[in-house]
Amino acid sequence: MKRLFAASALLVLQALPAAAQTNYPLTLTNCGVELTFDAAPDSAVTIGQSATEILYSLGLAPKVSGTSVWFNPVLPEFAEVNAGIERLADNDPSFESVVAKKPGLVAVQYEWHVGASGMVGTREMFHDVGVPTYILPADCDTKDNSTGGDGTRTGAFDTAHVYKGIRELAAIFDVADTGAQVIADLQATEAAAIDRARALDLPDDLSAVFWFSSADLELDPFVAGRLGAPGYMLDKLGIENAVETDEEWPTVGWESIARADPDLIVVAYMDRRRFPADDIEEKLKFLRNDPVASQMTAVREGRIVQMDAHAMSATLRSIHGLDALSQALADMAFE
Repeated sequence: MKRLFAASALLVLQALPAAAQTNYPLTLTNCGVELTFDAAPDSAVTIGQSATEILYSLGLAPKVSGTSVWFNPVLPEFAEVNAGIERLADNDPSFESVVAKKPGLVAVQYEWHVGASGMVGTREMFHDVGVPTYILPADCDTKDNSTGGDGTRTGAFDTAHVYKGIRELAAIFDVADTGAQVIADLQATEAAAIDRARALDLPDDLSAVFWFSSADLELDPFVAGRLGAPGYMLDKLGIENAVETDEEWPTVGWESIARADPDLIVVAYMDRRRFPADDIEEKLKFLRNDPVASQMTAVREGRIVQMDAHAMSATLRSIHGLDALSQALADMAFE
């Protein structure tokens, strides 16, 4: 497997063009808004864990003056630098707390935090006080966020959207070489995960459902639609999504899920505790004891995969989620 990973990484690196220094002024269109940078921003505040981890991966932690919106602990390799950076809020920060840091850029994961009806503020509010905003393309490319809630995918999520965000942030901060290397490493992980699954010769009709959380365990769960990050993972591994909708995270009744009878269930674990079902132990207890859910093939056969909640969103962790699911499949038996 190490030889496969090394070979995949070499192929990716050979395919990458040499990165160039940024020529300012840099102009780009981000989620429908034109941005121009005369120089690399001298500081940044992040609204969303994925935006934070991308900036850290680009070696820009010294420029990050504040973070917010966390689901799980930061990736282990960034634990030390993250400990020294102010966390403005575990969940949604206030507009005032963000602009008080006087950032040269606000990097945003979700458009519903900073967008037309942003919970933190609109892009216009930030731009009016001289603070540019950059929203990760994974949350607006092939996605309509005007539908409310978590939005609706107009096309399938692809990791190209994650790589675009990394590449553009690297250009904004004039660290294109670092961005190219980060992308190469992620592409190598992606390729190795797909090759591993192909070697398993999985059944053609294998199906799965992704359970993120539930507002209450007595209510219908939030499960993954077919076009988001979980849909990308299943498509790459040759597995059908038991939930057929373009909504990002629809609620679907357990009776409907049980009728579909998925071969495996992927459940999210997270530190966030907005809802009782955010706790993975509550999820597992429900699956094993609910009279409907407990009768599903995946539960009876013990084919329940635990996955980092942030990997289920359209983030760089989605590649790690693909890898984790590929490895979990290697340990399962299917009739």
